[in-house]
Amino acid sequence: MDNLTVQESTPSAGKSLRFKLAFIGLASIDFVFQFDATALGVALPTIAKALNGSTTLSLFASISYLLCVVVTTPIWTSTSDVLGRKPLLLVASAFFFAGSVVFAVAQDMPTLIVGRVLQGLGGGGINVLVETIVADMTTLKERSFWLGMMGIPIATGNVLGTPLGGVLAIADWRWLGWINLPFICIGFPLVMFFLRLRSVSKGDVLWLRARSLDWIGMLLSSGGITAVILAISCAGEIYAWNAWQTLLPLLLGVSVLILFVAYEKLPACPIVPHRIYRPRTAWVTLAGGFIQGMAMFSILQFLPLFYQSAALLSVLDMVVYFLPSAFAGIILSVASMLLVGPVGIGYRWFIWALWAIATLGTGMLALLGPGSSTGMLIGIPIVWSAGVTALRLLMLPLQASVKNIDDTNLAIGQLLTLRLLGGVFGQAIASSAFGTSFAASIRRLTELTGPLAPLNDSRNAIAFIPELRKLKATQDALFSVLAAYTDAFHMVIYIMTGLAGLGLLISLLTEELEMQKEELGSQRFEERPSS
Repeated sequence: MDNLTVQESTPSAGKSLRFKLAFIGLASIDFVFQFDATALGVALPTIAKALNGSTTLSLFASISYLLCVVVTTPIWTSTSDVLGRKPLLLVASAFFFAGSVVFAVAQDMPTLIVGRVLQGLGGGGINVLVETIVADMTTLKERSFWLGMMGIPIATGNVLGTPLGGVLAIADWRWLGWINLPFICIGFPLVMFFLRLRSVSKGDVLWLRARSLDWIGMLLSSGGITAVILAISCAGEIYAWNAWQTLLPLLLGVSVLILFVAYEKLPACPIVPHRIYRPRTAWVTLAGGFIQGMAMFSILQFLPLFYQSAALLSVLDMVVYFLPSAFAGIILSVASMLLVGPVGIGYRWFIWALWAIATLGTGMLALLGPGSSTGMLIGIPIVWSAGVTALRLLMLPLQASVKNIDDTNLAIGQLLTLRLLGGVFGQAIASSAFGTSFAASIRRLTELTGPLAPLNDSRNAIAFIPELRKLKATQDALFSVLAAYTDAFHMVIYIMTGLAGLGLLISLLTEELEMQKEELGSQRFEERPSS
């Protein structure tokens, strides 16, 4: 009874040093994945220039990582039930380590893409297995505390990846690869020596257990997701949205995914069991995760570009302006998790409030422009970051909705996959909206001449941003160009505000479910080897 009282008052009090060291190892590995997921975008123009990369190769360097993460996440999830979560996490970390080294030493774009593919293959495993292991190690009753603690490296990596990626690109872009290695070197041995999970062995030989995996489902989901991501990533960048090169893979991918959803009724161990979606709170939460990914990753992509274009900030100034937003997101993300669990406040009101803050904060970004004060440039993004980052809280109602504790890993995999897919769709929509709006604004101007002439082709808008602060152009011409960048940024904001508002409306259907369950996952943490 005394033990229970201590556990309820401080969830960390009943955990051993071994548990805490293993948790630190998991957090260290997860941080590098979250950081890397957002760091490359702002540095890509610098890398492409250094390696003489074409537009096509630059695009594939950008999307290869995210494509591999999204495609492999459900595969890592499913295979970890057979092969074990710990060994697969170590394998995923090794892939990520190797990919970081290849990236850092690359002398040409194809080699760099190989590095990004290896990082993506490992990142898919890190992304889902860390969250799944934390869920296995803890009861639902105490999980919000430990997810809150894990939210520190996750939120820090997500929010700081873009600005720090820009700084490292200025210093030496190869540091984007080297910086990952110390964190893997810390986390890998901690996980290897201190993370002891219950064995998944059921007396069957490995190949017999492997036969139970949903191999056809893996093939269908991988093929469908790959076709869709390639189509929407190339749309507007290489091919027009209405070109057959865009529509054919898009329609083919959607068709395969529909077939995949229908097929998942058949296997004994599907990678996406339909039972996960039956509870109302589950599908509401998964839809919310998709929308959160759209709103978060698209703004993370374009807000730094706004700082450098319309506000004419240097990369270093951008980082300074962005840091308060990063810390606000981290603080609220952790605080919301802690208040739901140990303090005992229900999650539903928190989710509603966070969606409201995210919607308000996204809309307020449209107030920013070339003449915005320092206070506005720093303060307004804080509201957006606090709301959208803290929506990691969606992990709790999804896990509470799972009827069978051993389905928790599949539910987590679905949420993480949909959040990343939302990010892909959000960035594609945002890029298209930005390009369309910028082109329309430029067409309304008299033809640009001199150093501004490259902007007559709107496809140069992003690549030209580093040149804006160096231009020797008339004040009127420069102001017109900055207004075009601002209008394009605002178009992205209007779309994402509408999507965030949709997320708020959908969240009203969330149910307050029981959070006091004390079951542990099948691969639970063990202080001593099982006999």
